[in-house]
Amino acid sequence: MSKIHLILSKLPPKIQPIAQKLLEQLLRLQSKVEEKLRPYWEKYSPQIQQLNYDQIKAFVLKYKWRIVGVLFVLYAGSKIINYFFPGADKVGGPVTVTTVVVQPKEVPLVIEATGTIVSNNIVDIRPMITNTVAKILVKDGQEVKAGDLLFQLDDRNDKANYDKLKALADDAQSQYLRAKELVAKNFISKAGLETSNANAKSAFAAAKAAEVQLSFDYIRSPIDGRAGIVNVFPGSLVQAGNVVSTATNSTATSSVGSMVTITQLNPINVQFIITEKDIPTVLENQLDGDALTVKVTVGDASKRIYEGKVLVVDNQVDPSIGAVRVKAQIPNDEMTLLPGQFARVFLEASTLKGALQVPSQAIILSPNGKTVYIVDQNDKAVAKPVKVLYEYQGQAVVDGIAAGDRVVVEGKQNLRPGSKIRESKLAIQPVNPS
Repeated sequence: MSKIHLILSKLPPKIQPIAQKLLEQLLRLQSKVEEKLRPYWEKYSPQIQQLNYDQIKAFVLKYKWRIVGVLFVLYAGSKIINYFFPGADKVGGPVTVTTVVVQPKEVPLVIEATGTIVSNNIVDIRPMITNTVAKILVKDGQEVKAGDLLFQLDDRNDKANYDKLKALADDAQSQYLRAKELVAKNFISKAGLETSNANAKSAFAAAKAAEVQLSFDYIRSPIDGRAGIVNVFPGSLVQAGNVVSTATNSTATSSVGSMVTITQLNPINVQFIITEKDIPTVLENQLDGDALTVKVTVGDASKRIYEGKVLVVDNQVDPSIGAVRVKAQIPNDEMTLLPGQFARVFLEASTLKGALQVPSQAIILSPNGKTVYIVDQNDKAVAKPVKVLYEYQGQAVVDGIAAGDRVVVEGKQNLRPGSKIRESKLAIQPVNPS
């Protein structure tokens, strides 16, 4: 019985349940037949021993069709058993397979994730004061540099106020210098000199405040980047705050979020998430000093692959999804990436050194776990249980085999432990260490 169970374990996984059920039915049938025939055998066995040729012939002629039916059932049962449980002497010839010789190599541990392209810097340009737009010096989609003048508001009132206060400051400074000369000649007291000095400083501070107020009429870009759609027009009334009122026609106005948005596109960032189980691997390798490498594809992956470095791993895990956010930076010299685009990210989190890698198709799934067939020195198949450590793009790093083993990749479905194998002419080339 143990031999039958051993043969069952060597069958393909899909056939094992069928063969098991068939075996159980045959055993039940056998026990039932034995149970039914035992009383007859005990009753008629003395008589059978006394039968002569004529009696046997008469019995056969009387029950010939029943005897033929029983013989047919026995014959069919024997064929079924031989099909599912062939003897060692009935195994066919060598099975043609393709194999690969495994060797230790360095395998990058890649974590795949989905993310979003985000800007490295993005600024909504809003007014600091309530005023009217006098000039628009930026166009939709224009590339701008930090400090470039974007908008000029009506500066007549602020400029006049500044000129007035500047003149007063200059006059106060002149009076202070004259007071210093008079103090030296003892024409005024030192208290008068200090008062003159205070007046000069107060006038200078008022002029500086007016200068700052005047600068609010000249709105400049704080960063390098690309301008979005301009939301104001010459003559539009803008107000300090988060809302800009923009004239859209002769009778109504509409509100928009900003006068224009400046977005830095080069370099650009990609933000994605990694699962909680991968966090230790990422953090351990980030502590080595070198930033982790990412490869990013957007849209058609065959057109362009962007390579960059991880900037930061967030300092807390989102418990709702069991993941942490990661931000990486990639070059965008051709300005082909825009914030908000969907991206696929490949993060090289670590490197498995001395790993034994085999094609994923070589691994057999069975109720007892994962196994592979290797070829021994006598060109016979040997089943070995393995543990898959890492699997990516059709290749699996496994534990349970040794360097130099010939692993069967194709033709394994026809193998049984001990089967003789024959190498195909289209054998897979050995995997050389990197």
